[in-house]
Amino acid sequence: MSSTPQPYQDSTTHLPDNWPERLKTWWMVMQIALAERLAYRGDFALGTLMRFLPIITQIFLWGAVFNSLKSGSGDTAKLGGFTFQEMVAYFLLTMLARAFSSMPGLASTIASQIRQGEIKRYLIQPIDLIGFLFLSRVAHKAAYYVVAILPFGLVFFLCRSYFVNGFPPPYIFASFCGSLVMGFAIGFFLEATIGMIGFWFLEVSSLLFIFMLFSFFLSGHMFPLTLLPESVLTVVNFLPFKYLAFFPAAVFLQKIPDEDLPWELGIEAAWVTFFIIVCRVMYARGVRRYSGFGG
Repeated sequence: MSSTPQPYQDSTTHLPDNWPERLKTWWMVMQIALAERLAYRGDFALGTLMRFLPIITQIFLWGAVFNSLKSGSGDTAKLGGFTFQEMVAYFLLTMLARAFSSMPGLASTIASQIRQGEIKRYLIQPIDLIGFLFLSRVAHKAAYYVVAILPFGLVFFLCRSYFVNGFPPPYIFASFCGSLVMGFAIGFFLEATIGMIGFWFLEVSSLLFIFMLFSFFLSGHMFPLTLLPESVLTVVNFLPFKYLAFFPAAVFLQKIPDEDLPWELGIEAAWVTFFIIVCRVMYARGVRRYSGFGG
């Protein structure tokens, strides 16, 4: 049995006009999401620690690759503009960047809530769906880094010799932090946009699989994008995927020329704005045709 379709009304209009009350509501959402994330601390901590094991494999793998590239004269081998030390540092930094930009389960959760009718509660309560999910992810990432900060610090300390250029200048580090924050926003709104397709199609798992496949290869998570042929790299540079992993790592390692850095950060900010608008438009149009089945 389904409910009669109702014209969509933006639930955010029901929020109090008093900004302190709004902030209090969203702060409560943050607290609930944080408590939910920390409910199973042992499992969460173990899962966090296990994420560091692949870096050992990466060190041995790329060590073998670079040893095979060394010339008889003993010159330092480079691959895609990276030495062996820089390659290890790159993968450490992409692991950090992906921890910001990856949104496991976000799109599938949105699509499932639409399909099962659970999304109705966001239409009758004074809570905006996108804002609620965004704050939930912020809380989850905060919980992750509270647990992971010591392992991350230890791994980076033990691997400090791989950062041959040392710690970057303040303006580079600030750009790196900004790229991480914007990478989080791109990752969230891009995957949320895919989830909104559930308003038109009941199943988005195949589309999500294709997206994850492209994201894994074209974000630079598997290898630096500079290893791609020039013709392919030109196309990839027009896509938003590189800002999820490759770009923050390249900024920290000072692989982005200073004159290009403001332009690249501006393009990343433009992608953030683009996906925010697309996500909001799809949500607004989607709920207009939503019939409230299930739930």
